[in-house]
Amino acid sequence: MFSSRLPWDLAPNRLTRLAAAQREAGAKILDLTESNPTRANLSYPAAQILTALADEHSLLYEPTPAGMPSARAAVAEQCGVQPERILLTTSTSESYAWLFKLLGDPGDEILAPRPSYPLFEFLAGLDAVRIAQYPLVYHNGWSLDFDALRRAITERTRAIVLVNPNNPTGSFLKRGEVDELAALAAQHSLALISDEVFNGYAFGEDPRRVTTLAGVEQALTFCLGGLSKMAGLPQMKLGWIVLGGPAALRAQASERLELIADTYLSVGTPVQHALPRLLAAGAAVRQQISARTQENLAWLRTAIAPNSAVQLLDVEGGWYATLRMPRTQSEEEWCLELLERDHVLVQPGYFYDFESEAFLVLSLLTPSAIFREGVHRLLNR
Repeated sequence: MFSSRLPWDLAPNRLTRLAAAQREAGAKILDLTESNPTRANLSYPAAQILTALADEHSLLYEPTPAGMPSARAAVAEQCGVQPERILLTTSTSESYAWLFKLLGDPGDEILAPRPSYPLFEFLAGLDAVRIAQYPLVYHNGWSLDFDALRRAITERTRAIVLVNPNNPTGSFLKRGEVDELAALAAQHSLALISDEVFNGYAFGEDPRRVTTLAGVEQALTFCLGGLSKMAGLPQMKLGWIVLGGPAALRAQASERLELIADTYLSVGTPVQHALPRLLAAGAAVRQQISARTQENLAWLRTAIAPNSAVQLLDVEGGWYATLRMPRTQSEEEWCLELLERDHVLVQPGYFYDFESEAFLVLSLLTPSAIFREGVHRLLNR
């Protein structure tokens, strides 16, 4: 009696079962997977955030499908675009859902990178479209495999998803890649969906990087962001889409997105009124996250010896680091052994669709003392 939109296998995996059993037994687990900023021992300006939500205007409901003008203006200032190019959603996940509805009919395809965040297949399935993957390749740094990307395009392809910087590889798109992507998308009448939630967390400077596709003019483009990463406030449930590309296409997309938004009217009034002040309050949180991730990454680079069997892959930004482990056992076995014997929790690369073995993914958001002790145990193992 239930739909087949998702593979409804709700059984926990081996790593989840082992972690639950250890916690039940009272083990103190060093969790190197923490990605929730509100649980990462950061200092939040509580009074400033709570005061922002106590706006009496929130008592009046005046639905505006694309978002309140004041809220859109605040996002536009952050993104450096005109407010009319902004549409508000409750999250990046909802942004994807609305764009899949906008661009695809049932059975159409969306191209997404591999490795990357493992949510795309679920979001696409709920909107009756399917994900086809194109690979990122690693040669002392990550890059797009354009030959494979071209081969992946079919008559059912409607959009190319880009994650910039990628999660979990932390790789930014380069100028040459963006130029080629824009030309490819225009040639095949495809949209570009650029997930830019981590673009405020770059490690160092690189003039080759492109941090946003908002300036792309050749192809219809949607750039995604939100309070979850920009301000470390995932609980506030507010995201946005920045529309770009040819003016005529952009206008048509905007009208259709407003109709979708009007159908759901999901963005809360209080968070919209509070948005300018939440963005201001989030600046201090973002600085702490940047300091934490950069400190952990710098330490990790020194902790792994040049001749170590463990290799830290190049990372340019974001909240994660990827380790290439010796292929003496599978990455799942590495994770299970680290958890069972050393009480260290990490994620296996296959969670993110790494093509080969053996990779482990660590969160750089982890409090530094826990991160260092966990890495020490991992390297000793």
